[in-house]
Amino acid sequence: MPTITWTIEQNWVKPVEGSETDVVVTSTYRCKASETVGTGDSAKTYTGTVDGACSFAPPSGSFTPYDQLTEAQVLDWCYANGVDKSAIEASVTLQIQNQINPPVVVLPLPWVPPPVAENVATADSIVDAPSA
Repeated sequence: MPTITWTIEQNWVKPVEGSETDVVVTSTYRCKASETVGTGDSAKTYTGTVDGACSFAPPSGSFTPYDQLTEAQVLDWCYANGVDKSAIEASVTLQIQNQINPPVVVLPLPWVPPPVAENVATADSIVDAPSA
């Protein structure tokens, strides 16, 4: 099961909105999932990401000053204003599943012979020529 994290990447703020100052009007968010498969040297980490933005109506009622906002509070505003948390988390999880078990793969063309490996000189296989 992937580990999912939500972050607010940026707030766009109106310096003055009615009687309030520094009012958040839009926030950009990121939902990132990661899952490590295997252990030790064979471990591989897969990730999935969705980025988006959410806009908010001018505040009415209670107002939290900008310097007192928390990331959790702004994320809750996003969820309350149309960001479908469950659908986005399902999307980043599917991105990972599709990397682990691709639903579509590219196979070599059956009518094209496979390439023949060429001998390539390596530093170990080069012998110095005798000097004249």
